[in-house]
Order: sequence, then structure tokens, then C-alpha cells
Amino acid sequence: MTPRERVRHTLSHREPDRVPIDLGGMGSTNIMAIAYNRLKAFLGIRGGTTRLYDWGQQLCEPESWAIERFHLDVVALSRSLSPVSDPERTREFEARFGGKWKPWVLPDGSLCEAEESFNPEPDGNGGWQMRNERGVWAVMPKSALYFDSGPANHPLDHARSVADLGDWKPGYANEGSYKNAAEKAKWLHENTDFAIMAGFGGGALEPAQGLRGWGQFMEDLAGDPDLADEIIGRLTDANVHNVKLFMEMVGPYLDLVQMGDDLGTQAGPQMSPGMYHRFIHPAHKAVYQTAKKTAPNVAIFLHSCGGIRPLIPDLIDEGVEALNPVQTNAAGMEPEGLKRDFGERLTFWGGGAEVAGVLTYGTPDEVRAQVRERIRIFGPGGGFVFCQVHNIQANVPPENIVAMYEAAYEFGRYPVS
Repeated sequence: MTPRERVRHTLSHREPDRVPIDLGGMGSTNIMAIAYNRLKAFLGIRGGTTRLYDWGQQLCEPESWAIERFHLDVVALSRSLSPVSDPERTREFEARFGGKWKPWVLPDGSLCEAEESFNPEPDGNGGWQMRNERGVWAVMPKSALYFDSGPANHPLDHARSVADLGDWKPGYANEGSYKNAAEKAKWLHENTDFAIMAGFGGGALEPAQGLRGWGQFMEDLAGDPDLADEIIGRLTDANVHNVKLFMEMVGPYLDLVQMGDDLGTQAGPQMSPGMYHRFIHPAHKAVYQTAKKTAPNVAIFLHSCGGIRPLIPDLIDEGVEALNPVQTNAAGMEPEGLKRDFGERLTFWGGGAEVAGVLTYGTPDEVRAQVRERIRIFGPGGGFVFCQVHNIQANVPPENIVAMYEAAYEFGRYPVS
């Protein structure tokens, strides 16, 4: 099968020739640039480009050598590096869609490229900070590995009532907003046989927490439902408008559209299932079903961290077809139970090896054993795309990364056992 056929087959809950494999299909199935540089050194790969496309999480784009070596089946629409090794098509893709980049030094001193628009300033204490009109909105302290939210990152933190929101509204897209994405998706669809995933977002809880502050919005949900409803409602109106236009323009060339809203913690959902159903479920359903109605052949993929098992029935009702990162070491997320109870309706996209566990702290043999066991559980009947639980972090040993992907390819042949 081609990668696109393989992914589509498993999304329809049929067994393809092997379990599809993802690294870099979206911003939570990827690898930190530090880990990627160490992996290249371990494998003796010189040259090439380590491109820091997500400076907050410090993620890079897997190059074509990684796509080929690890038998990857999915590419992100956000790519700037060509996913194919053919020189002519590589030159065409990168000339049209590559963007502008500059040299940058990662926290461990290794080299990469960063977007030309990435311009942090020294914070005076050995770290970095990003400023906007409100002040410092992102920080990377000395010795840190990521950028995190700064004190000026919550533009609606002043509101004490609906009236205080004034005329604030999220951004509404027009056709020009998605023109380049549509052209790139068309090129990838016609010039490669990979499954193509586009990130849209479409969240309600996480964006509202970003606007108000995490703790403040949780207080809004509990103590000021009118204000919470108004913020969620305005976000949803914009999301519905934008996703309809996005799917009209880009959807004909996609296999998956990635939505995102972190709903869980290590101990369970951030809120009760009843509160989720009251406030967030209708917003998600409006966005996801608009996307599906507009482009029926594109699967709805949701990224949501944490122990979200009690919310899964609502997610399925909303139209979620693929769930990531399948955080199997969080409360209620045991692989056997997930597959047994939801495996006929959900594709599990992740859960293949635990970054906060054996992938980081185990031996290569222990990694191989976990990969084999996860494929045995999640693989039967299709409905499983292999990748680790969330992004490969800077401290994951390169030999474990290699062991993971080699095991996924070796043990993922159907029928799995």
C-alpha cells in the first residue's frame, strides 16, 4: 500500500498491510530539535537541515532521510522542507513553500535554522524573552529547554463581566488567509503519496484559558457562566466560519484535519464530564461537524492530553475519528480498556511508547518490548497509527528512538501478534 492508502485504511477500521507510522505529522507527534541533532549524530548523518518550526516546543521537521529510514506515512501541511528526496521536486517545493530561515543556536549549543521572524531578546539573566505591545509574553529562562507563557500572555485577563469584553472578537479568515495552504496541500497531494494532515485548532477551552489565564477561566466556568459562555461563543463563531472556508479551500487535498484542545491532566479531566458537556462539548461539535460536512472525506483528528477517558463518549458524538496522544500512563487511559471500549469508533493515534517512561528511561530492548505489546493491543482490526505518547523530548536516548521505529516497522505487519 501507499502511505496514504495505509492511513485511510486504518482510519476506516480495516487492517492495512502494516500499522502506519507517524513522526512529525503534527505538533504533538514530533521530536525536539536537540534530540533530532543527537539522533543524526548517533546515526552518522552529516549535513542537512535541522529546522526549528515550533520555537515554543523547540520542535523540528523530520527530513526526507528520516521519513524514508523510519517508514513514515504522514506529513504535516505546515512543512517547509520537502518530504521527498527527489532533487527536482525538492527544489520546486522549497522554492514555493520553504519560507525564510536564519541560523540559530539551540539551548545545548547545537545548530539549527529558525524562522526569520523569530527574534527573541536577551532577558538579562542568561535567558530569552519575547515581547509584544502588552509586554513580555513568552520566556525561556537560562538553562530551560522551552519557551513558556510570560506575564503579558492573557489579553482578556482584565474582564470582570461580559460588558468588559467590549467589541473583542477572534480573527475571521478570508480566502486570502488559506490560499498558500491550499496550494501547498494540492502540491503534496499530487506529488507525493503520503497522508496529509493540516492543523486547524478549533479549540474552546485552551484558547479561552490563553485569553483569560488558566486559573481565571476555570473560575469563570464555575462562578461566572455568562462570561464563560460569551468567550466560548465568540471563539466558536469564528472557528465555525474559519473551518468552513478552510475545508472548502484546503480540504479536497487532505486526509486529516487536526483539532486541538487539551482537556485532561495526569489525574483525569480538567473538569467534570457534566461541566465539559455543558460548556465545551457544543462548541467542539459545531466546529468538527462543520468541518466534516464541508469535506466528508477528511478525518477529524483531535489532540487532547491527559486522562480524558470520561469525555470520550462526548468526543465521539462530536465527530472525532482519531485521538492523540493516547496518554497511556494517565488515569483511566489503560490501553486494553481503550481498545475494548472505543476501538470500533476511534483510531488511536499514539500510545505506542511512553516518553515519560520506557522511551526515556528504559533500554532499547525494553522499548522494543513495549512497542510490540502496544501494537498487539491497539493494532487488531485497524484503527491504530503508531507514534510515541507526545513529542520525543531532548533527553530521549537516540538508541531508544531507533529501537522504537525499527520495532514499529518489524512488529506492525498484519496480522499482528
